[in-house]
Amino acid sequence: MALLFARSLRLCRWGAKRLGVASTEAQRGVSFKLEEKTAHSSLALFRGDTGVKYGLVGLEPTKVALNVERFREWAVVLADTAVTSGRHYWEVTVKRSQQFRIGVADVDMSRDSCIGVDDRSWVFAYAQRKWYTMLANEKAPIEGIGQPEKVGLLLEYEAQKLSLVDVSQVSVVHTLQTDFRGPVVPAFALWDGELLTHSGLEVPPGL
Repeated sequence: MALLFARSLRLCRWGAKRLGVASTEAQRGVSFKLEEKTAHSSLALFRGDTGVKYGLVGLEPTKVALNVERFREWAVVLADTAVTSGRHYWEVTVKRSQQFRIGVADVDMSRDSCIGVDDRSWVFAYAQRKWYTMLANEKAPIEGIGQPEKVGLLLEYEAQKLSLVDVSQVSVVHTLQTDFRGPVVPAFALWDGELLTHSGLEVPPGL
């Protein structure tokens, strides 16, 4: 009986991994890569699909595979792993970027929209050397954090919260109260420079 239970547990964990859903049994947070098939044609992935860079011209249309998952109007890319429960933490290194958005979005948000514009995504935006929260195209300023080299995001699914974390101080700068209605994925929008993601991290003590 014990052997049968252990085998069933292994199969459950394998199934969760195959479906691209974060397992709350793991000690670490969600581990993800960026999903190339969702990336707008102006975005290029690098470093094993953990980083994204913006290109003004973008890729030639003939070199971009056509599919319904790709963002068509805005420079957005989603991660490849959905979250349905638990507390998860990841970090983003910012390189030469003065305009970007980071957060989470419903897995099936419209590919004709942009994160922060609709009510199916929750993001922190950086532009003109200032931080903002964005939901349904409404902005609210955030104080207490300057130009980033690296920032953290803390997702608390059951508590319906997404927090921006000052990595240097290991402290929450601002928390968005959300309204998740289903699986969400880490989401990124970029209009210059590069972003490099660091996932599979433990939630820092005290957060």
